[in-house]
Amino acid sequence: MKQDHTACLPHLLALAALLLILLGLLELPAALLHAAAVGLGLAVLLLTLLWKRHQKQREFDFANSVCETLDALINDQEPENYRPYEDSQLSKVQGKLLQYHDRTQSGQRQSEETKQTIQELVSDISHQVKTPIANIRIFTDILRQHELPEEKRTEFLSTLSAQVSKLDFLMQSLMKMSRLETGTFVLHMENASLYDTIAQAVSSIAAMADRKQIQIDINCSSQETIRHDPKWTAEALGNLLDNAVKYTPEGGTVYVSVRPWQFYIRIDITDTGIGIPTEHYNDVFKRFYRTPSSAAAEGVGLGLYLAQGLITRQKGYITLTSETGRGSTFSVFLLR
Repeated sequence: MKQDHTACLPHLLALAALLLILLGLLELPAALLHAAAVGLGLAVLLLTLLWKRHQKQREFDFANSVCETLDALINDQEPENYRPYEDSQLSKVQGKLLQYHDRTQSGQRQSEETKQTIQELVSDISHQVKTPIANIRIFTDILRQHELPEEKRTEFLSTLSAQVSKLDFLMQSLMKMSRLETGTFVLHMENASLYDTIAQAVSSIAAMADRKQIQIDINCSSQETIRHDPKWTAEALGNLLDNAVKYTPEGGTVYVSVRPWQFYIRIDITDTGIGIPTEHYNDVFKRFYRTPSSAAAEGVGLGLYLAQGLITRQKGYITLTSETGRGSTFSVFLLR
């Protein structure tokens, strides 16, 4: 580091003032005292001018270094003159500028990611809504422009109603997804019966299970109580059960079993359905994702995504094991 000789200037000025005082105390000839005073005065003046020049140079160097730092950050480069371990005002200012730059960059990246997510979401929603809206328009035009037998009219109205129901289901799912992603829904955690929560979830898919003659086998103690949000947990389990019943052939079975662990309660939902290939284990929890083998079945690909989000926000998690052609098991783990 360059030695700063001008740092001694204040001490030299103080020494000059002290010498003037001492000379005044000595009994010297007036002419000599006058000459000494003038000499010291000139020395003090010179030192003062040097000190001011030094201060201006320091200010100029400081400003120049800060500008160089800003130029480097503007160009997304590391400042060459930055010495983080140096205890100086310049290094402190540079450190703050670097922190501000990092936060700005982080905010910009997050903004770009959010923008991309919104674009993908709009594209997904547009794709999902397109089919039911197109069907509604087609059947509406047919009913309005053609004379149809009553039996055919009833059939078309039934199809039209089914498309409206599908569109309503999609919109309800999208609203839940929006609340989940924005964090606007509120969990109401309480010590409640897990059996009642599972029963509520089963009731939501009972009609569909009856139509397919699928048996729901539940193994859970009525005394089992854990801290959870009954409403949202039932919603998550209902989505998993809906998925199980949807992809299980007629006459199959869906098993729900509860096993207490040391720190968690494990809820297994096992079906005898088509199964999921290993390479798609992570994909099935993505928004709007559907495996190629499930493309023909009704659904929009949000059930598992919502289930995972609802369980995760209760500090739980979901795992999956499956065998193609023999069925799948989704295991829900909730803190006890």
